[in-house]
Amino acid sequence: MTDGFVAVNIGAGSPADDGSLSEKNAGDPAGNRGGGPAGNRDGSPAEKRYVGFEEALSLVREEVDSVLLSSPSVVRTYTAHLALARGKFFRAVSLLTCAMNGDGVIDENAAKLAAAVEVLHLATLVHDDIIDDADIRRGLPTLQKKFGRRIAVICGDYLLSKALQIAASIDNKKDYLDIDMPDYIARICVGELSEQINSGNYDLSVRQYLKIISGKTAALFEASFFAGAVLSGCGRTQYGVYKKLGHYLGMIFQLTDDCMDFEATESVAQKPVQSDFEKGVVTLPVIRALREDPGLKEKAARKEVTADEISRAVVITGGLGFTKLVAKRYHGKYVRLLDRLEAPEDKKRRLRGIADRALNR
Repeated sequence: MTDGFVAVNIGAGSPADDGSLSEKNAGDPAGNRGGGPAGNRDGSPAEKRYVGFEEALSLVREEVDSVLLSSPSVVRTYTAHLALARGKFFRAVSLLTCAMNGDGVIDENAAKLAAAVEVLHLATLVHDDIIDDADIRRGLPTLQKKFGRRIAVICGDYLLSKALQIAASIDNKKDYLDIDMPDYIARICVGELSEQINSGNYDLSVRQYLKIISGKTAALFEASFFAGAVLSGCGRTQYGVYKKLGHYLGMIFQLTDDCMDFEATESVAQKPVQSDFEKGVVTLPVIRALREDPGLKEKAARKEVTADEISRAVVITGGLGFTKLVAKRYHGKYVRLLDRLEAPEDKKRRLRGIADRALNR
């Protein structure tokens, strides 16, 4: 299956239903902003429209809100609940920053793809909360906690379908058909599945864990950077640099998140903390702690270790320090790779800021 971020084969040409752009543009069957079709009537490409960064981010927020608040009535009660607490739009900001061209403006199509990424991310969170039986997400009751697991599963699937539809609605699709697109959605699923398969695996190695999160978390960041690069108009020789930057950022993000699970309060994290180990999820701080303390590993295998004991162990054994060091190494790789990016200094500065924020959350 071709991926749905920039590859536009998925859902291409499917009419928008009553839950997305079509309600705001009733006269536009393709669901495009401004009422114009996804190409001119004579078959020639639609004229590209460029916007500034803040306007592009505003368009992303409008698009995501439209999905959640203008969905069909049967699903709107549940998606509207998700709209009560917005995420940080970290992936959208990354995509839009990468999409900035040499003049510092952004192809409006990038806002559609950024919205698609955020809706897809939200779908994965809904499904994650079902798997983890989580009660809180972004400071509010999770969908599965408030409305039940069955409804949450279907709503997650609905959001996935909307993400693909938004991605397929970009203009001038033919411009991108010959681009070799990795299957990022499959990589995310494989990463999530690998995490579940290794639940309670106290022999999990550092290398195995890094491979898991390279799919589970880093793949969507890599997709965001790649999509932005394509729409920036940079040469194809630069695509690999953008993809690596996205991969490194995703690794930084997840490793920092692993530390936050032990260090942050629930009010700061806006989700349950010190909960990964209780659910059988073995993260890098725990891998390090179990390696440094064989006795702890034996107790964990017998299910005799409490969450408080693990929280103390990751500090005493240097598990948190080790994880932060690995995150900093990825940050260093990211910063050095920026030197190979053929882009204005302002764009590089923005991209550096994104990595700094991911590391220092």
